[in-house]
This record gives sequence, structure tokens and C-alpha cells, in this order.
Amino acid sequence: MDTENGTLLTEFILTGLTYQPEWQMSLFLVFLVIYLITIVGNLGLIALICNDPKLHIPMYLLLGSLAFVDNWISCTVTPKMLVNFLAKSKMISLSECMTQLFSFGFSATTECFLLATMAYDRYVAICKPLFYPVIMTNRLCIQLLLSSFVGGILHALIHIGFLFRLTFCNSNIIHHFYCDILPLFKISCTDPSINVLMVFIFSGSIQVFTIVTVLVSYALVLFTILKKKSLQSIRKAFSTCGAHLLSVSLYYGSLLFMYVRPGSAQADDQDMMDSLFYAVIIPLLNPIIYSLRNKKVIDSLAKMFRRNV
Repeated sequence: MDTENGTLLTEFILTGLTYQPEWQMSLFLVFLVIYLITIVGNLGLIALICNDPKLHIPMYLLLGSLAFVDNWISCTVTPKMLVNFLAKSKMISLSECMTQLFSFGFSATTECFLLATMAYDRYVAICKPLFYPVIMTNRLCIQLLLSSFVGGILHALIHIGFLFRLTFCNSNIIHHFYCDILPLFKISCTDPSINVLMVFIFSGSIQVFTIVTVLVSYALVLFTILKKKSLQSIRKAFSTCGAHLLSVSLYYGSLLFMYVRPGSAQADDQDMMDSLFYAVIIPLLNPIIYSLRNKKVIDSLAKMFRRNV
């Protein structure tokens, strides 16, 4: 199909992490190992939670859901990146690009909502321990989980819908290792200002809402902890919240920088490093962080090994 500016493009080229052929195999092996560890770690955490009745409580239902979403993010981004390390053709069709973009947008948004829900769960558990079984019931937990997933789907659909107003007719080279929304704006023949505004409004609103929820929840938790006189209670509270705070800091630190300021002039390499961190590294780290910092998970894992050995 022709336009005044040329031919509309339906295929794109993903440049990947490096242009140097001698690095391709080494990077393939590194990210293959990362991918396998990520999948095994998150699936193992999900299996552990499913198989231990003691972990069938809201805190671990949320943790299992986070592991599921982390695997989803990893499976959305990493396989295509691995293929492109070895393939001569790094082409991706417009339909594949939109599918990958939707999948990533859904999972990234859902993770934001899950992290906020987990912060609220810790607030109720520490600040209102006597009322925790009454407030944070499994029914409420499932409702919050469903809301998180529905919110992720709707947010992704909004941006996919607005992307259909864009045309691509000049360059088909995406300077990225997966089909992300900001690199697409850079090669669009149509003015992407409305799309940029939608990213700023919706992504910004979601991140502000979830970050405020996390900050308020943990401010109240900290205030409650400081009122406790028992050193053991303080240690237990910090141990319970420490893993979540670390995960939240890592995730929002990279995601906020990328999407709340879509108009900032950043180098393509810096964009990819930020994306690499929250799309590949964080899904790898989360099961390690939550497993090593959680006594019940460690005990359950030890019990499972004793049964199988």
C-alpha cells in the first residue's frame, strides 16, 4: 500500500543488544542460562505454594501470582531475543510486534498492581494483625488479583488501540531487542504526540497510584514497627517486608524512569539497558529475593526435599 511518504511497512528489524557478530554466541549462552533459571525459579516457587497447604494464604497467593507474571514477562521478551542472537534475519511482523507489545504491557502493568496489593497485604498483617484474617480474606485476595489482571489487560488494549492510528513508511529498524512502544514512536511517519500523551497519562497514573499505595502502606508499617518494644517483633516485621521493598525498589526504579518521561531524549543504548533490567533481570531476581528472605518458603522447600530424597 502506498502513501505520500512511501510504502507502508508491515515488517520491522530488531537490532538487538549488539551489532558485533563475535558477541552474539556469548550473549546467547548468557541469556539462555538466565532464561532457564528464571523459568525454573518462578515455576518452582509456584509449585511450592500450590503443594504446601500452609502457604494457601493471601500473602503467598500474591507471591505466586507475581512469579506467574514474572515468567510471563520473561517468556514475552527473552525467546525472541535468543532467536535473534543466532538468526540471520531479525525481522518481526507488525502482528507479531503488536502481540509482543500487548503481552509485555499486560504483564508489566499487572506487576505494578500486584506489588501495590502486596504492600497493602503487609500493612494489614503488621498494623492490624488481629483483624488480618477478617480483612484480608482469600475472597478479597482473589478479587484484588482479578482486578490486577483485568487492569493489566485494559491498559495494554488502550495503547494497542492508539497504535493503530500510526503508520510506518520510512524506517523499519527498531533499535531494541524486543518490540517496545517508545522505539515504535521514533520510527512512526504519523505524529505520535497523542500516543505519547496517552502513555504519560495512563502509565503515569498507574505508577503514581501504585507507588503511593506502596509508600503509604510502608510508612504506616514503619510507624507501627517503631512503636513496638519487642526486638523480635521488629526483626520479624523487617524480615517480612524487606524482600518486598527490595523488589519494589528494583522494579519501579527502572520502569518509572522509562515510561513516566517518554519525551526525554535518551540514548537508544540506555533505553535498552533499562528495559533489559526490568524485563530480564528482575524476573530472575524476584524468586531468589523472596525465597531467601522468607522463612516459610525455605521451610517448605526443605520439607519438600526431605520427602523426595
